[in-house]
Parts: sequence; C-alpha cells; structure tokens
Amino acid sequence: MHYIEESLLEGIRLNDTDTLEYIYKKFYPSIKNFIILNSGTEEDSKDIFQESIIVIYRRLKTQKDFTISCSFKTYMYSISRNLWLKELEKRKTEQAKIKNTEEFESTNCEIQDPVSNPKEERYKLYQNHFLSLSKDCQQVLRLFMDKVSLKEIAKIMGYTSEKYAKKRKYQCKEILVKRIKNDPYYYKSI
Repeated sequence: MHYIEESLLEGIRLNDTDTLEYIYKKFYPSIKNFIILNSGTEEDSKDIFQESIIVIYRRLKTQKDFTISCSFKTYMYSISRNLWLKELEKRKTEQAKIKNTEEFESTNCEIQDPVSNPKEERYKLYQNHFLSLSKDCQQVLRLFMDKVSLKEIAKIMGYTSEKYAKKRKYQCKEILVKRIKNDPYYYKSI
C-alpha cells in the first residue's frame, strides 16, 4: 500500500493504526540508522521516532490548515534529526561528528537545522509564540497576514466594528512581540 503526504497527515491526525504502521515500516529504518550512526541506541531511535509523530500530531491539532512543503520522508527525517540533535546537545555529545545517512531533496521544508540557519531559528521562535496565543488572536493575525481587510475581519470574527478589529489586531500583535522579546532565545537568534 502506498500513501500520499496528505493521507499520511490525515492518518496521524485521526490516530489511524494502519497509517501509523505504514509510517513506522516505511520511515523508521532511516531514522534508526541516523541515530545509531550518531551515538544513539535502538531505544533512542524508537523514542525519537515516536516523539516526531507526536510533534506532527500536535501541529495537525493546533494548525487547522497545516501542510508540509516537502516529501513526508524529508519532513519526518528533519524533525527526527532536530530532536536527536537537541538530545545530543543535552547529553553534551560532540555535534561535529554528525553523519547523515540519507540524501533528501533540497526544498524549503519547514523544519531544517536550526543551528546553521538563523532565519529558521527566528521563524521557529515566532512560530512557538504564535501558537501559544489564544485561538482568537491566532485567527485575527492569520487573517491580517492573509491581507483580509479589517472590515472583513470584523465580520468573520463577529466583532461589533472595524475599529474593534483594528484594536484587537494591535493587541494580539503586541502580545506576540512582547512574548518573543521576553524569550531568552530571542537575543541568540538576532
């Protein structure tokens, strides 16, 4: 059986056993090889693989229109790789010896190595704080970023006026900026 990216994401969102088994059989071996090659154990690879599925599941639950911009294999490998690098960092393992076991297409995949890409670090910092906002603020800011007029935002959100939509957008943006600037990683990413 062969799945396309959208059906894999939907299967994870629905916690579908067949889809999860397919993902495990198809993608786990390359993750396991990468982790074992880079100072890990089979148990570590199982933990990281499971944690990667959980990361995707959480994104699917928190972001209504979540999609990926690369193949599922690349996306899964990138998440697992980043989680393993963080784990190695915790363990104080020398990262200079990291060896990749797979070749992947070069795309603008959402998840890349945060150590080598400051723009990705800033985006990740923004994304983390954006997702911590209330659903109302997230929706207002998403609509605004999609260039929806304030009049239309007021209508969609059920606000009493365009003026209140503008005020709410400003409040949400201020909350987001304040949270980002108060994050200790903010100064490391600029």
